[in-house]
Amino acid sequence: MEKTDLLLNVQEKYYPPEEIVKTANFPDYESVYKKSIENPDEFWSEIANQLEWFSKWEKVLEWNYPYAKWFVGGKTNITYNCLDRHVKNGKRNKVAYIYVDEEGNEKKITYGELLEQVNRLANGLKSLGVQKGDRVSIYMPNTIEAIISMLACARIGAIHSVVFAGFSEGALKIRIEDAKAKVVITATYTKRRGKRIPLYPVVREAIRDLDFVEKVILWDRDKDMSEEFEEHFVVDFETLIKSHPKTCEPEVMDAEDPLFILYTSGTTGKPKGVLHTTGGYMVNTYLTTKAVFDVKEDTIYWCTADIGWITGHSYIVYGPLANGITSVIMEGVPVYPHPGIWWEYVEKYGVNVFYTAPTAIRMLMRFGEEIPAKYDLSTLRVLGSV
Repeated sequence: MEKTDLLLNVQEKYYPPEEIVKTANFPDYESVYKKSIENPDEFWSEIANQLEWFSKWEKVLEWNYPYAKWFVGGKTNITYNCLDRHVKNGKRNKVAYIYVDEEGNEKKITYGELLEQVNRLANGLKSLGVQKGDRVSIYMPNTIEAIISMLACARIGAIHSVVFAGFSEGALKIRIEDAKAKVVITATYTKRRGKRIPLYPVVREAIRDLDFVEKVILWDRDKDMSEEFEEHFVVDFETLIKSHPKTCEPEVMDAEDPLFILYTSGTTGKPKGVLHTTGGYMVNTYLTTKAVFDVKEDTIYWCTADIGWITGHSYIVYGPLANGITSVIMEGVPVYPHPGIWWEYVEKYGVNVFYTAPTAIRMLMRFGEEIPAKYDLSTLRVLGSV
C-alpha cells in the first residue's frame, strides 16, 4: 500500500524552456489566472471580444445557482467565427484540415473550401426542411465530411447530435430517439484496422420504427449505393452538396441558443443528453485551445480523439477552427498498419502540437522506445493528454 501511495503522489514538475515561455500566448499565466478569479466579467469580456458578434452581450454572466447564462443578449454564429472570419482576414487558401487514413490516403481542405462546402450542405439541409432548433443526428467516420456535417447544422441553427461511429444499432437508436432527430447523416462505412466497418446498415436498423426521422443523408464512399437513392427517403451526401449554392448566410444565434447535444456513454444507465449552448462554449473552446496548446499562426496541430466525443467536438472541430490553425485528422487506430503510424504522420506533416489520451500512450508504450526513435519528432513543441 505504501508503494502504491508513493506512486500516486509523484510531484515532479517539468517547466518549459525560457524561449518557449517568452513566445507563449500567455507568458504570465499567474496574472491571467488571477484576473479570471478576481474580475471574471472583465476577463471573459476581453476574451469574447477577440471573436465577432452580430450584437454584443448585455451581461457577461447571469448566475443563478445551479444555472449559468453566458453573454446574455449576445448574438453570433459559431461557424462565422470558425470560417467566415478567417476567410475575410486573408486565410481563404490556408489549409484547415489534413485528413489521412491508415493506408496513407490523404485529403486537404482550405478554409475557403470548407466554408463553401459547409454552406452548400447547409442549403441542402434547408431544402430538406431542416430549420433552426431541429435536431440532426450524425453517425459518421472521423473525416472531413463529418466536420462539414456538424458545421452545416450550426450554420443554420440546427442542433447536431454526433454519435460515435463505433456504437451499436441499439446505442444509436437510443440517442436518435431521445433527440427526436429529423434527419440522420451517415456514411456507408468507416475504416478501422484495415477493414471497412459498415455504418449505413446500422442506421437503417436503428431507425426502422422511428417515424419522426424524415430523411437519411448518405455519404456513398465508393459510389456503389445508387439503388438506395431511388428511395426518396435516402439522399446522396455529395449530390446534396453539389446541387446547392455556395453561399448561405449564418443564422443569427442567441448566445444561449443550443449548439449541440452530446450523450454520455451510458455505462451507468441510460445515456444522458448534455446540451451545449452557443456563446459560452464558443468562447471557452477558443480560449482553451489558444492557452493550453499555445497554438500559433503556423501551428500544425493534431488531436487524435474521435469527433463522437466532447474532446473531438472541442479540440478537433470548434477550438482549432476558431483559432484559424491547420489540423490533422486521422481515420483509423494508433497501431495499424504498424505501431509507428502516428509517429510517421507526426514526421510527415511536421506536427507541432500533439494531443492524445493516456490509454493510447499506454498502448504505444508496449512496443518500446525504439518505435518512436525511428522517426524525426523534432517539430513537436507541445504534448497534451486528456
